Amino acid sequence: MSVILENITKSFNKQKVLDNLNLEVKKGEFHVILGPSGEGKSTLLSIISGLIKPDAGKILIDGDIVNDLPPQKRGIGFVFQDFALFPHLTVFENVAYGLKIRSLSNKEIEDKVTFYLEMVGLEKHKDKFPSELSGGQKQRVALARALVIEPKVLLLDEPLSHVDAWQREKLREDLKTIQQKTGITTIYVTHDRLEAILLADKVSVLHQGRIEQTEPPKEIFYQPKTSFVARFVGATNIFKGCIIEIAGERAKFKLDDSNLIFTVKNYPIFKEKKEISLCLHPEKVSLSTVPKEENHFLGEIIDVKFLGMYFRVLIGMENVELEALVPKEQVSLLVPGENVWICFSPEALHPLCGRPCRQPCDLRKCKTENRCH
Repeated sequence: MSVILENITKSFNKQKVLDNLNLEVKKGEFHVILGPSGEGKSTLLSIISGLIKPDAGKILIDGDIVNDLPPQKRGIGFVFQDFALFPHLTVFENVAYGLKIRSLSNKEIEDKVTFYLEMVGLEKHKDKFPSELSGGQKQRVALARALVIEPKVLLLDEPLSHVDAWQREKLREDLKTIQQKTGITTIYVTHDRLEAILLADKVSVLHQGRIEQTEPPKEIFYQPKTSFVARFVGATNIFKGCIIEIAGERAKFKLDDSNLIFTVKNYPIFKEKKEISLCLHPEKVSLSTVPKEENHFLGEIIDVKFLGMYFRVLIGMENVELEALVPKEQVSLLVPGENVWICFSPEALHPLCGRPCRQPCDLRKCKTENRCH
């Protein structure tokens, strides 16, 4: 079933949490709401489920306005981040709880509970109590309990945040498999960009009560449209400046407060003397003892930080600082205070909009001075 939110607004103690928010989730879609803590992600799910009423706006499920429907009549399953299991009930009884209040026969309840416990891999743990389970197992119980009522829509609020790291990857894979198997429309809230990239069909980035951008994960990651989205998905190098020349498939971009000039792919939105911001992913930057690529600049290494398989390197050039993400094999060549060539291709630079895009648009094709440029 599709879910549409139109101009949803919600405030608490005069503090606006959601501000005329619009969202569309298509039938059968795994849709991730991505954003930092405190941005209203959980509030958004509670409004969809009916646990909280919006101050304004419409909630539509499968085309029907459900603002006045109580939670139990909206056809929604909800998985909370703190599991919300009954400690005095067994795994089987926790999963069966929603069915018992629906007056199903004991045989129907047993068949349905067994089916969904098998789906989440807990059929052998049905007689255990929550206190005997790991965090990952508790979340599987919560998932089975949400699915057993066969809802139209499944809501998941940071479901992996209280799960041990070693269990998180497997549970994430199983969540995606179960969603694909059931075909249920799923809205998943997280602050973890890796979860969003791995799970989502579509990602909506939430910031200051509004959706900044909605796209498939690859587009969100490589083609962010605002500086907030860019930084949040890891494109930490953001440069403000002006297009000073356009020649065929290339353009020249001069950075503010600097003499540096980048060569960038020519986008249709570019015009000479137009002020614009560009973003650059750290992993798109290579460091070398000799100049490479069309863009190559000599800089000084400021800092090197260990990140496991990679190192994050901070380099200064003129009045600009830039981050590069390099494999550990190269780190022996990187010493703070030493000079290094910074290299990246024109295609690695991507233009940002001036303000959030309320609808999907393609900067590679857009030729108009419209809502977001």
